[in-house]
Amino acid sequence: MDSTPDASWFSRFGRFFARPWSGVLSRSLAAIFGGYALAATCSMFFAVALPIARGQAVLTGMMVAIVLCACAALWAFATRTALRAWVGIALPTAAFWIGTALLRTSA
Repeated sequence: MDSTPDASWFSRFGRFFARPWSGVLSRSLAAIFGGYALAATCSMFFAVALPIARGQAVLTGMMVAIVLCACAALWAFATRTALRAWVGIALPTAAFWIGTALLRTSA
């Protein structure tokens, strides 16, 4: 019997994520919060990057963001694992955020 606290903590942590509803919960959170973050950063990026009038760029970014938010929700439940859902939403979100930061500092 292993009496170390790390081993018992790890086994309890592993059992929590082995439950079927934890994957659904994680995917739901990825769809809701990750989709919102993706939509917000996409909207910011388009508002800064498009070479059109500022108002039109903002509206275009918002329309594209609505579509991306829906696609993020679809992606969260279509992929094989919850981790892949989070990564698939976090990477484009980070790319939009970095692109926005680079374009704002250069302007």
